[in-house]
Amino acid sequence: MMPSTPQLSVIMPVKDAADTVEQAIRSILDSSMKDFEFIIIDDGSTDTSANVIHQLSDPRIHFQANPNPGLCNALNLAVSLCSAPYIARMDADDICYPRRFEWQLAAAAENDWDVVGGKVRIVDRTGNPIHSYQRYERWINTHQDNVSIRAHRFVESPIANPTSLARRKVYAQPFTDGPYPEDYEFWLQAIARDYRFGKVDHIVLDWIDAPTRTTRNNPRYSPAAFDDCRRRHLLQGPLREIEEVDVWGVGTTGKPWIRWLQSEGRRVRHLIDVSPRKIGQTIHQCKVIAPSELPVPDNTPLIVAVGAANAREEIETFLESRDYRAGSQVWFVA
Repeated sequence: MMPSTPQLSVIMPVKDAADTVEQAIRSILDSSMKDFEFIIIDDGSTDTSANVIHQLSDPRIHFQANPNPGLCNALNLAVSLCSAPYIARMDADDICYPRRFEWQLAAAAENDWDVVGGKVRIVDRTGNPIHSYQRYERWINTHQDNVSIRAHRFVESPIANPTSLARRKVYAQPFTDGPYPEDYEFWLQAIARDYRFGKVDHIVLDWIDAPTRTTRNNPRYSPAAFDDCRRRHLLQGPLREIEEVDVWGVGTTGKPWIRWLQSEGRRVRHLIDVSPRKIGQTIHQCKVIAPSELPVPDNTPLIVAVGAANAREEIETFLESRDYRAGSQVWFVA
């Protein structure tokens, strides 16, 4: 008899992760949901990662070396080997929670979601929370529904990449190699294709940060690379064929966005700020008005460029009271 198609394919690229890969793999193998295949691609490791993986005997593991080194090539190879209708991501230095896939597959079916994420704990290798990441952890765990994920995608990716589980069709678009964070680029492209996103209201992963993590050492993940990526997608998406915008925020976060928007040929109609000191001033040839002076929604995009703690949440609540819709009229940036 031919083997049945698994319900889920889990893909994991590995490069020089001998110290962490066994724990990461075992956390997948110990999942409460057992019907999956686990495709692991070695992306040119020079340590003992391959030996560690070979010692883990489980029929669900399919291990292959990447003949064309590079993370995007490894991910695309892994996707090409998948046979299941859903594909989940995993990294070689994180820890998956036992019921993650059970929760996510149920949520995908119940809500007709194309992409399902989950909450995370950002911890060090000893499992202790990292204080400097607590605000980011709260932010990424807050944005759970499709509207919120879309509205805040130009701040950062609201989907933590190793928590993602998606329908196979989402991966019809390949990962592309360039001077930008490949995972952020991938999810921005997916959101532009109008897939439905959501998150389960559970912690599904310990997201482990360490000095050796690729995102800390590769220029593709620099602040400038993220900025270029989000701005390019903002222009290609919500601001495509748009000539006029409003901007909320004229501080250290907002001013660079104002200058950039003007440099890209967008006329800034109104600047909005809560500071009495700034209201009434003219900044970058535009008058600053108070939130109470904000006009009724008229399809002019509103870019919210503020960075103070809790400010975005307070602004979003205010805008909702004025009938501004996040994700279709209002876009948050950082």
